[in-house]
Amino acid sequence: MSAATSHLEALPRSVQVLLALALLALAAFPFVSTDYYTSVVARMMILAIFAMSLDLLQGVTGLVSLGHAAFFGLAGYALAFITPTSEPVSLYWTLPVAMAASALAALVIGFLVVRTHGIYFIMVTMAFSMMLFYLFFDNKALGGSDGLYINFRPTALLFDLEDRRVFYYFTLAMLVAVYAFLRRLLWSPFGRVLAGIRVNEHRMRAMGFGTFGYKLSAFTLAGALAGLAGYLWAIQTGFVNPELMGFHMSAHVIMMVILGGMGNFAGAIIGAFAFEYLLHWFKDLPYIGDFNTGKHWQLWMGLFIVAIVAFAPQGLLGLAARVLRGRGARDA
Repeated sequence: MSAATSHLEALPRSVQVLLALALLALAAFPFVSTDYYTSVVARMMILAIFAMSLDLLQGVTGLVSLGHAAFFGLAGYALAFITPTSEPVSLYWTLPVAMAASALAALVIGFLVVRTHGIYFIMVTMAFSMMLFYLFFDNKALGGSDGLYINFRPTALLFDLEDRRVFYYFTLAMLVAVYAFLRRLLWSPFGRVLAGIRVNEHRMRAMGFGTFGYKLSAFTLAGALAGLAGYLWAIQTGFVNPELMGFHMSAHVIMMVILGGMGNFAGAIIGAFAFEYLLHWFKDLPYIGDFNTGKHWQLWMGLFIVAIVAFAPQGLLGLAARVLRGRGARDA
């Protein structure tokens, strides 16, 4: 799959309108839904932030990481460690600390891994992620395989995160802020260099760009944004365990990015929502005779993603753009 056919950086006007309507729907959702489904959609938005952080690496810079979940889980553990068992802590300092912990880990790991390329980069990122996973899994002082509970959500002066609806809108605000920041970054000189590295790193070096520094910066920033998602996840669930750093979490977020469409952060959002919806839908499939179709949801998910890659290489976002473009041409 070429870079030209697998990326959709510029959004057609029709898709922009569709995304604006989707944002309005998200804003109105808590008023027409139950608390349960409000929490489900908040979880999807958290995963959308996580997917956008990986898309900065995979879709924009061309770095495929199988260990991105390490930074997601680290921020959750950072919140668990700094939250006492008897009282809540402030959002205003715990959020920067959690994101800084993930960013620092990404900086240290990235300094070692961005020197590698291709399959070696993929394997080294997975190796570091597994090292962190087993560090927490085998260490009772860090919670062990049982994980850690977070008894109180962080406090804020102007709002109460214990309220489900308030937490929902806080997460929505973070989603919009991260998307706006990354879209601005994509079209900045820094973002255009990252896109150039994805297309042809040797040519960018020949033009005088220090690609190592750019890739390390992207890796660190992606780790910090994954930490933001992990922090929100820990707040919502009140619990962290080593599985948040595991290979399955990294694989799931890669599938979200591919499903939605790489190179455009709106695609990562769409991919996260679609993946979570399909996951629950496939798990709820009925028996056919003695065959439990829902038990084999991974098979159906895999087949669906293979079909997307084969027939819609720009993901669901690109497919939507193509359909809307074709409809506009027929109406004209």
